[in-house]
Amino acid sequence: MMRTKNSWPLRACTLAAAGLLSACAAGPDYQRPPGPEADRFTPAPMAERLSAGTQAAEQHLALGVEVPARWWELFKSKPLDDLVRAALAHNPNLLAAQAALRVAQENTLAQQAAYFPSLGASYNASRQKVAGTLASGAASGDSYYSLHTAQLAVSYTPDVFGANRRQVESQAAQAQNQAWNLEAAYLALAGNVVLAAIQQAALSEQLELSRQGVEIQRQILTRYGRLLELGHIAHTDLIQQQALLASLELSIPALEKQLAQQGNLLRALSGRLPGQASSDRVEPAFLLDQLQLPSELPLTLPSQLVNRRPDVLAAEAQLRAASAGIGIAEAARLPSISLGVDAWGSSALSLGSLFGAGTGFWSLAAGISQPLFDAGGLKHKALAARAAYDEAAAQYQATVINAFQNVADSLQALQFDANSLRVAMDAQTAARRTLEINRRQLELGDVGGLSVMLARQNEVQSRVALAQAQATRLSDSAALFQALGGGWWSREQASPVAANP
Repeated sequence: MMRTKNSWPLRACTLAAAGLLSACAAGPDYQRPPGPEADRFTPAPMAERLSAGTQAAEQHLALGVEVPARWWELFKSKPLDDLVRAALAHNPNLLAAQAALRVAQENTLAQQAAYFPSLGASYNASRQKVAGTLASGAASGDSYYSLHTAQLAVSYTPDVFGANRRQVESQAAQAQNQAWNLEAAYLALAGNVVLAAIQQAALSEQLELSRQGVEIQRQILTRYGRLLELGHIAHTDLIQQQALLASLELSIPALEKQLAQQGNLLRALSGRLPGQASSDRVEPAFLLDQLQLPSELPLTLPSQLVNRRPDVLAAEAQLRAASAGIGIAEAARLPSISLGVDAWGSSALSLGSLFGAGTGFWSLAAGISQPLFDAGGLKHKALAARAAYDEAAAQYQATVINAFQNVADSLQALQFDANSLRVAMDAQTAARRTLEINRRQLELGDVGGLSVMLARQNEVQSRVALAQAQATRLSDSAALFQALGGGWWSREQASPVAANP
């Protein structure tokens, strides 16, 4: 084996590298932006109770209560819960976001490797013949000889001015950005499934009521035909009724098309082709009366929203990466030091003699480089990095404003939805009472059957309006959960990167 005293060059290089490490790093240290100064989301204070006239249709805003991780369970629909879980397990967009996060995490670990020296080993063997007119390279003077060489090479670039630390900081920020993008994809997917299910339920209700309305109009048209024969109405009245029936019949295929497309959307969100049958999942057909309106609506405090919204946190991660980019650009203008052991090993004429006495060799190397003139290239790159930081800061601010706008829009929509639902319920009650009165009058002979049919038509139309109001309120409730961040922080198994903003 090689003698111990020959290993001092490697130890010396390692100690010198450790001594050159500096605690400072080029560029500014990242500082989180101050939180927005807001004590409420809407211009005017919101009422805690959003009442639509009945206790069953009342919603309560619970300020400071956290959004549950599986917020869609508040709609009390087992088929909806199963569909959301299936989508989260099989949707390819979510799988792609998970893979993008792994890429960013591995790139961060790869950049951290630059903190340490790189070590390489090599072994070479050759058989040589020296021309008789030349001196032999072997100590024995033989013209034929073999040469075996084994060596190690160590190279290291001390991070004196923190260039690598800023690179690691930038990569870590990109990994955080991907983590928040994953949370945003998770939230968007769950929200899209819930909204698609509500829309499917609303279309199913509207289609059924429209078919009832068409049947009533056909009966009315038949009555008009008899009245025309008796001379009680003009021919134009019959034509108008025919036109009304045709317009209602035309709405049926449009509703059927939308309902079919909604089914295709739900299959695609759950990771299936539209024509692909599912052997392990029963495809639900959602109805409005199977979806319960959440009675309590958790409302995050305004000061906490920036720590809850994945898109805001993703924008902040981009801001941190831009801050690290300033340090990277400034470090490029400073000296760069390199250390290394170019060669440290043994060379012998036979394999068995390797690392024997007198076979060792070594070579130390050190270097320093400093940019002197580049026509202002590095300077302008540093200025560009600062401009990129300003851009990221403005984008972050825009994302925060958009987040508060989303919450305000959802809260105000729910307030107006409650009023719309109250009006729709009153209209439906009035239409139902009118129908009951017309039926009693028909029994007494005070009105004809045509009046009852017209009252039935009005009652069906009022039910359509009521169904639309109910679906809108369900959709806006789901939109509020999304606007508040979706409750990712309440999950039992949160991402380690995403859990530590």
